[in-house]
Amino acid sequence: MNSMKRYTLLIALLLSAITFCTQAQYISKVWVVDQGNGTYKNPVLPADYSDPDVCRVPRDTSYTTYQTYIKVKKTRPYVEMALPILPLGVIAYENIPYTVIPDSPYGHRELLVNIYRKNDGKKYPALLMVHGGAWSSGDRSMQIPMAQQIAAHGYVTIPVEYRLSPEAPYPAALHDLKTAVRWARAHAEEYGIDTTRISISGCSAGGHLASLVGMTNGSARHEGTGQYREHSSDVQAVVDMDGVLTFVNQENIDETNENIRKLNGELPKNAIWLQGRYEDHKKIWEEASPLLWVTEKSAPICFINSLNPRYHTGRNEMIEKLNAYHIYSEIHQIEELLHPFWLFHPWFNDVVLYTINFLDKTLPEK
Repeated sequence: MNSMKRYTLLIALLLSAITFCTQAQYISKVWVVDQGNGTYKNPVLPADYSDPDVCRVPRDTSYTTYQTYIKVKKTRPYVEMALPILPLGVIAYENIPYTVIPDSPYGHRELLVNIYRKNDGKKYPALLMVHGGAWSSGDRSMQIPMAQQIAAHGYVTIPVEYRLSPEAPYPAALHDLKTAVRWARAHAEEYGIDTTRISISGCSAGGHLASLVGMTNGSARHEGTGQYREHSSDVQAVVDMDGVLTFVNQENIDETNENIRKLNGELPKNAIWLQGRYEDHKKIWEEASPLLWVTEKSAPICFINSLNPRYHTGRNEMIEKLNAYHIYSEIHQIEELLHPFWLFHPWFNDVVLYTINFLDKTLPEK
């Protein structure tokens, strides 16, 4: 193994260790004492682990940047992880609570954001950034490399934590993100945010959620009851990277039912998040499908897609609906049959550029 490969592996292992720590510390500062028997329940720790600083919030740790890198590297040896590198002149505010979940079964449950922006005191448009992971796994650290680079181009970038399905099913994640948008407006003076130019991006499940936030501008049904209700949760632009746009197409319904059969009756991750099968929870599946909620208030959207056709489903229909309201959209295709392309070089820089160019176009300085 040459020195460069050893260096890359060392960085990857370090990131993996950091990701592990985020699951229990960095992401969620919720510490509890076990209910009487001195043990703690955590999916990544032994059942009899008794350190008092263990996060009780349930975690699915199956999706991390490093785990995905190892998998992708087997068939694409040329890929490299996009690493977090804070550009010169960019300042970071990290682990900032944006809300506290009332009546959480996990104690004082804070949800956190990171913030990256130029260190110049000027106001800039904001971009909230939503990680993927099948609505079950992943964490906001996966958005940091992209957030840091986009911030250097004059944006306040905000990777957001939200509740995943092991903690709470739909609509918790949507309501968290709507709250995060309102929080950004409420704290605009503190972090130099132009409240008239707030956007949201997301990858995979995060792309779906970003689209749902942007298509449901003004929808009381999707708003939730989170904090800062005196502020709007509307966004002015969306970037969707391989996020699904509808759950209720027949192909997806059939695939989910086939997966339930293969799992001997257990629900796959999408159905867990949607609280069950389509046949039993039609209203939830429909409410969570961005394609069904396009209105004149919906935001312009940029699609950045791989060649995987499942992430194209509903895209043309959504564009037709947006066109009817004269709402702008654009498509960029990554010529690779690889879903998590945004995490890796050689595609990372293109994704950053597509995002910046779209936001510059749709959020011009007034």
